[in-house]
Amino acid sequence: MKKILVMMVATFMVTLSVKAQSQDEYYKHEIAVTYGGMSNSNWMSIGDALGTVLVTGGYFSYDDGSFVGPISAEYFYHISPLIGLGAMGVYAKETKDMTMGGKVYGEAKSTYVSVMPGAKFNWLRKKNFGLYSKVGIGPCFRTRSEKYSTDSKSADDSSSDVCFNFQVSALGIEAGANNFWGFIELGLGEQGMGLAGLRVKF
Repeated sequence: MKKILVMMVATFMVTLSVKAQSQDEYYKHEIAVTYGGMSNSNWMSIGDALGTVLVTGGYFSYDDGSFVGPISAEYFYHISPLIGLGAMGVYAKETKDMTMGGKVYGEAKSTYVSVMPGAKFNWLRKKNFGLYSKVGIGPCFRTRSEKYSTDSKSADDSSSDVCFNFQVSALGIEAGANNFWGFIELGLGEQGMGLAGLRVKF
């Protein structure tokens, strides 16, 4: 009887140990880099250009624009298998030629740097596959500059302001093995309506 009791207690302790281990077998740290498209700063840059045209009375046209980003880095710490807390840093830049009569007289630049605390919700976790959602909100530091020179006038102006930015990724799909994972996300915000990236878990 004593042996049976000892065996039952030992079995119970092993079961608890295995259960505790299985609950802790998830990566608590995540670091990722992403590149997206159709971000909030994309739309803000269009508004900036329209505003400048209105201010200058249509003196210049803005042509041959190039937009870099949004490029972002993010970190999340998982307080549980379901919830991760962290932050996203996002950078974007747009450059446009300032033209008049088909001739380039200067350059307009806009840069956007956003820092957004956020949360990630893993609602499906498998060994090599996962589904999740993600949200973040924080300040965007925006800088605009124009440098041009014509026969009648020249200027080298810049301005900066702070606005709020956000990211809501309604659906994230990740796949990988061990520490390295790739992922795509669909949503709305400064990281983009669509984005892809690489993630390291440890």
